[in-house]
Amino acid sequence: MRKFILSLMLVLSLGAQAKEAPPAAADPVLEKRMLDLTEQLRCLVCQNQTIADSHADLAIDLKNQVREKLAAGMSDKEIVNYMVDRYGDFVLYKPPVKESTWLLWFGPFLLLVVGIGVLMTKLKRRNATADTVPEEDLRRAASLLKETNNSKDKA
Repeated sequence: MRKFILSLMLVLSLGAQAKEAPPAAADPVLEKRMLDLTEQLRCLVCQNQTIADSHADLAIDLKNQVREKLAAGMSDKEIVNYMVDRYGDFVLYKPPVKESTWLLWFGPFLLLVVGIGVLMTKLKRRNATADTVPEEDLRRAASLLKETNNSKDKA
């Protein structure tokens, strides 16, 4: 009986926490276009999610704006242009390759090339210094090793 009461309390508490499902879209075609379009736009709060995936308040507002503009008869391209005019290229999840976004697109490759160049330079310098040990230092090291080996043999 005790388990039954605890189970009932658990079910009731979970039911009280559950939120209502959002109402079904009045126009499923418009809703599909809205979802397709919001998957192309970046959430300005989350920055690594599309508006379609985000649950941030701003993303919800932007989804509603897209929905309203679609209902008003704007094309997908017009809506994307509107968002870019308002928020810049950053709002696009895949920004276009143009002069103002070159650093965004090619910066990581440039850093990789510079890093490999620095690494190669360091390795060449390290190898060059290892190969150019003066002859006098080599003779001195050999004599010290002989002395160490001789003293070990005597002991």
